[in-house]
Amino acid sequence: MLALQGDFREHLSVFAELGADAIAVRRPGDLERVSGLVIPGGESSVMDKLSRLFGLAQPLKDAVASGLPVFGTCAGLIMLSNTVRDAIDGQQTIGGFDVTVRRNAFGSQLDSFETDLDVPALGEPSVHAVFIRAPVVEKVADEVTVLSALDDGRIVAIEQGNLLGTSFHPEITGETRFHEYFLEKVRARS
Repeated sequence: MLALQGDFREHLSVFAELGADAIAVRRPGDLERVSGLVIPGGESSVMDKLSRLFGLAQPLKDAVASGLPVFGTCAGLIMLSNTVRDAIDGQQTIGGFDVTVRRNAFGSQLDSFETDLDVPALGEPSVHAVFIRAPVVEKVADEVTVLSALDDGRIVAIEQGNLLGTSFHPEITGETRFHEYFLEKVRARS
């Protein structure tokens, strides 16, 4: 669990509930101890700055490139995207997803919302999703699988190889199926 900023505690709680051994990653040495990584929601520009400050940016890029399973929620999805629209000046990402995302695509904090999503990969029932200053995936390459989209077609959950990403926050609604799906990716690589 990347624990530089954001709602990493909520993710740690979900993994504990699922019986997974999760640790907070704050330094490059911590990264060497994990079999998978979650990049939580928060503020992507702050995560970028802190990852560079703590010497984690390049090790994170190397881990993604080497096939480490990584799950990004909200800001984490932005951090894993190759191209970001509406980024602040100088903002960098870890990359990995061959997609274009737009930061704060739904507006300000006041424009946050909840909805139910069909996610066929997770089965029934639908996923109750909370969007808080969320990004949206505007463009995907052929190798990216769209896991879910809003009724208007805006893409909000994707997968590409070792990477999983959501625009929303499954960790704050009691929804554990994305975390379970991610743990299967981790187990499959072990």
